[in-house]
Amino acid sequence: MRDILLAVQITICTLLVTASLVALRGMVRSLHANFGFNPQGVTLLGTDTSMAGYSDDQTVSVQKQLIEKASQIPGVLSVGAIDAVPLGVNSSDSNVYRPDVTDFRDSTSFTDAMRYSVSPGYFQSAGTHLLQGRDFTWHDDSNAPRVAIVNATFARLIASGNKSAIGLRFKRGSKAVYEIVGVVEDGKYFNLAEDQKAAMFLPLAQDTHSNFFLVVRSQAMRSEVVPSLQRLIHAVDPSLPFHINTWQQALQFALFPSQTATATLGVMGLLAAMLAVTGIFGMASYSVTKRMKELGIRVALGAQPMQLMRAALARPVFLLLSGSIAGLILGVLASGVLAHIVYQATPHDPVVLIGVVLTMLLLGTIATLVPARRAQSVDPARLLREE
Repeated sequence: MRDILLAVQITICTLLVTASLVALRGMVRSLHANFGFNPQGVTLLGTDTSMAGYSDDQTVSVQKQLIEKASQIPGVLSVGAIDAVPLGVNSSDSNVYRPDVTDFRDSTSFTDAMRYSVSPGYFQSAGTHLLQGRDFTWHDDSNAPRVAIVNATFARLIASGNKSAIGLRFKRGSKAVYEIVGVVEDGKYFNLAEDQKAAMFLPLAQDTHSNFFLVVRSQAMRSEVVPSLQRLIHAVDPSLPFHINTWQQALQFALFPSQTATATLGVMGLLAAMLAVTGIFGMASYSVTKRMKELGIRVALGAQPMQLMRAALARPVFLLLSGSIAGLILGVLASGVLAHIVYQATPHDPVVLIGVVLTMLLLGTIATLVPARRAQSVDPARLLREE
């Protein structure tokens, strides 16, 4: 029973160590992953024109004015606007239908797509690559035909074997028909662990929202850009509410599940490692103490140090190896669940596997070091005198 309990303890330790390393590697990857946009060097200025009494037509004018003035700030490379940043808390989706559909139900839609309203220049500011077609212009307003830019997943779904989705049409509602004028790369929109989703981007001048974000890409320091943006808002309209942060700060909500899972599993793995060391040390010490007379006789008969080690520690080492192998297998199987929480978490990573092996080897070495030295220091003469 003692051996079984120790083996289970080592198995659980290895399981938690594997899961924590998988989560940690996934977290590191998520910080350098391709989100379909590049948050590095981007400052977000959020505002809501309705809180200052602006109508929809006036909102478009304010957006154009803010973008034009922000692009003149020294060090600013490009400026755009979007109603809700990807991976933010306000992202929304809607059903999309083919242009000949008249029955608008979930079952008749060909996809459920994320929806964003963006200004000209947004994709350049966000670092999103335009794969085909054109960007929006300010001429894509309420007086012009409705147009849209879609991501690559949306384009594949609507093209149905055609080489290009440019020029194809779709319906977002019972009346609105949109023509695709551009295709951009896929990205992450709702959370990091999501499967690849379809997304559509509509012109802000046609799909106006009072609540929007200026996306300001700059090569200047944030400490230089923020005061300039604050002065810009006060110059356009001091009554406009606003808040400023970096895009990386805005991603904290999306990264929170990964960070929480990584921290929790890290603490649990550390505690499990401490318990495993204690259990292995106790087993090894008990084995050596119980067999001191036998070890003394072996030394008197000419046993070598390695033979003593094998006799004294074979059982704890066997339990360590068997428990570690079982825990590693369970960790690999359980890590599939982590993939739904931590972006790019995968157990099929040589760094993770090597890390688990080295960790368990280190724990085993630490736990058996003192008993091993005690076993090697057996003195038959002293044991005989004690008898």
